[in-house]
Amino acid sequence: MTENDYNNCVHLYAENVFRFIIKNLRHEEDARDIVQSAFEKLWINKDKVDTEKSKSYLFTIAYNQMIDFYRKNNRISLKEDFSEDPRIVQQPDRQLKELIHNAMQKLNEVQRSLVMLKDYEGYSYEEIGAITQLSASQVKVYLHRARLTMRNYLVGMNKVL
Repeated sequence: MTENDYNNCVHLYAENVFRFIIKNLRHEEDARDIVQSAFEKLWINKDKVDTEKSKSYLFTIAYNQMIDFYRKNNRISLKEDFSEDPRIVQQPDRQLKELIHNAMQKLNEVQRSLVMLKDYEGYSYEEIGAITQLSASQVKVYLHRARLTMRNYLVGMNKVL
């Protein structure tokens, strides 16, 4: 990979990697650190990485760093409690986004990452398997279970809009 290829890679994939990490971590500063570290590792190993596989390489590094971050900070759980003003009426789109966000929170880190990689980023089962170091059949099973969990949460009687 040349310097120009690296710069193209940053231009093409930085937002995608950041979006993937921020959706999982929900903390912008930590997500930026992980993305920057992933690109730093890509730069260090640019001579070893094939340009055509740079996207997969980046997502693999970022995913692994995110898992390491979870393991390192497993004991710390920050939760902000905001009381909402009852005079403000939420729009249906906002309610739906919140409902989906809450459903995603019911998933464990692996399931959430798989859903993000498949449904948000559009990776194939094989590509997700390469990123997460799971077999394609494991990815399918975990995704199926994640979607069942989300469906059960979303279909509950108290969740009807």
